[in-house]
Amino acid sequence: MVATKSIILGCALALSTAALALPAPVPQDSEPDNCPYTVTAEDLTAIDSKTESCDSNAAFAKECADATRAAPAITTSFKKYDISEPGVQAALIAIMLYESGSFKFNHNHYPEPGRPGQGTRNMQMSPFNEKYATDLFGADAVAQAQGAGGDAALDAVLALVQGDEESFASAAWFLMTQCTADIKTGLASGSAEGWDAYLTKCVGTTHTEDRDPAWTAAKMVLGA
Repeated sequence: MVATKSIILGCALALSTAALALPAPVPQDSEPDNCPYTVTAEDLTAIDSKTESCDSNAAFAKECADATRAAPAITTSFKKYDISEPGVQAALIAIMLYESGSFKFNHNHYPEPGRPGQGTRNMQMSPFNEKYATDLFGADAVAQAQGAGGDAALDAVLALVQGDEESFASAAWFLMTQCTADIKTGLASGSAEGWDAYLTKCVGTTHTEDRDPAWTAAKMVLGA
């Protein structure tokens, strides 16, 4: 059996303490019940080496998040939405890597000049960002953001969910609130059928071959 990354990495401190029979308390962020949610920067760079750093000269450099920034935000999202299955985690990381160009973008830019209101790391469309922002901040905050009207209103709502914690959690939120339960079950299985159903029946996109490498790599690194 292949050991999952949560056992290898997230539980390392707890296991070593137990082996030595030390009575010292384990820090909160290393307790065994947190282990299944943990994703590290090393995990992300192993999945996609382009996440290791950001290019300060890139056209949208301010939107880039490297693996060191992304990992804690993704871990927080998995804990918040109770996503502990490696197969599900792999799919969510894969779609974020694909849609954001390896975490380089937080807003849709292509084809130029981009689509107003579309963004976050899984490039959610504006109607979903409105739902997401409403869930997080309430209808009043969203209404206030929409005050400018038009495309500016769409981008203002998007801005509410573009912080690291919100942006890297949008894929988990979408899966848990906009997809049927069988989609998550299919992803947990790690099967090609489950991945295809997630993309075509839940996300509503075309399953092209260029989406598969990140998913395959994520499954391998996470032990799915």
